[in-house]
Amino acid sequence: MRSVIRFMFRGAPVEVSGFAPHTTLLDWLRLQARATGTKEGCAEGDCGACTVAVARVQNGKAAFLPVNACILLLGQCDGAEIVTVEDLAKDGVLHPMQEAMVAHHGSQCGFCTPGIVMSLFALHHEGQRPASRSAVCDALAGNLCRCTGYRPILDAALEVCATPALDHYSNSAARIAAISGLDDGGDVFAGNDQGFFAAPSSEDALAELYLRHPDANLVGGATDFGLSITKGLDEPRKIIWLGRVRGLDEVTASSSELSLGAGVRLVDAAPLLAGLHPDLGEVMRRFGSAQVRASGTVGGNIANASPIGDLAPCLIALGASIELRRGNDTRQLALEDFFLAYKQQDRQAGEYLRRIAVPRPLPEHSLHIFKISKRFDEDISAVLAAFRFTDQSGRVVSARIGFGGVAGVPARARKTEAACANLDLGNEASWGAALDMLAQDFTPIDDMRASAGYRRLVARNLMRKALMEARGTSLSETRLQMQGWSHAAE
Repeated sequence: MRSVIRFMFRGAPVEVSGFAPHTTLLDWLRLQARATGTKEGCAEGDCGACTVAVARVQNGKAAFLPVNACILLLGQCDGAEIVTVEDLAKDGVLHPMQEAMVAHHGSQCGFCTPGIVMSLFALHHEGQRPASRSAVCDALAGNLCRCTGYRPILDAALEVCATPALDHYSNSAARIAAISGLDDGGDVFAGNDQGFFAAPSSEDALAELYLRHPDANLVGGATDFGLSITKGLDEPRKIIWLGRVRGLDEVTASSSELSLGAGVRLVDAAPLLAGLHPDLGEVMRRFGSAQVRASGTVGGNIANASPIGDLAPCLIALGASIELRRGNDTRQLALEDFFLAYKQQDRQAGEYLRRIAVPRPLPEHSLHIFKISKRFDEDISAVLAAFRFTDQSGRVVSARIGFGGVAGVPARARKTEAACANLDLGNEASWGAALDMLAQDFTPIDDMRASAGYRRLVARNLMRKALMEARGTSLSETRLQMQGWSHAAE
């Protein structure tokens, strides 16, 4: 068992011990490494001023991903290389992305520019060329401060991303070997039984540790947990990070089911879920930002039981189930039964979520998913609605309906589903009873994102839209993006 965390920084391995479990990467960079080019803006993973790149070896190559250093725990950097804006220039020569920002007049006040440059640096290293304007907008959705305007930044990105990334961070045998050599395959336990940061390397080690410390905080990507530290000012003493657990990031696929380990990151899950249905792909594209998707995990989004988590309602509509483990025992549970009340789950002390099984839609299924938020990019849902209708000869044989944002938990609209049975899709006048039933399934609340009345009206209208599409109405008549609306970031 290792009592220190190890990562690469500025070309050299770094070992850190004796750190507080809740220490963030941003605090270490600014206060210890004095890498003050990385800024603190919102301190909640929204503005992107704190963006740095984290590199890990995947499929024999160093993959650079943008992350929000303000809510990423320092311990989560174990086994990775950290790259900040100060590290891009070499021997007094600016990195190509920095040069392009200057040449196109995209550089700004200096507060958010470093984060923008780091997001574009990561995009450049993705290797998808030529990058489209839309792809650049998606990459910058998590960098909200652009006081000189969008166009010069986009122009700089398009120019650089049109060519391969051949900078000093390009994949070299020495860099890959250095990063790979950080991981000894063992467990990490930094601290003592009263306070620690732990990163078990196997499920057996995780299960045993969590049984001994059921009061510990399980952390996937910390994209939600990190806010309890930066905004809630909590100082959790026991943290178990799941990012090193072998097998917890495993994906298996069959002709009938997609099975995702709880540790699968959202960025990796996105194309797999998009393969189930285009609407799921669009939800994942609008799921936080590139930084959030690079850190957050499928299991974390579900296990925190947020009523506004975007993934759970979609998977409920698809009929997903989950697998939980406690010690050596496992059990299966329908996803909708996992959520008991606000931030409460059907989970015993020492039990953790290990896997999510998602049935593939069948040819007779009609799937419709809608996210309603105040802005298009990187925003929390006011309402997320997911509908799966089983259609036979123009009638709804059965329905599964999941909602987020209209109750204290992600929830299934069981009464509405029952009212949909044998619904005639061709007779819109007959839909009223099913639409009315939504008011009995959910009692929304008023908050800063939307009023209860707005949520009730939106839920009803989204269901009507889903039924229209199931009937055969062209998407060009029901989807705004089909009407020539441009990307919100352009």
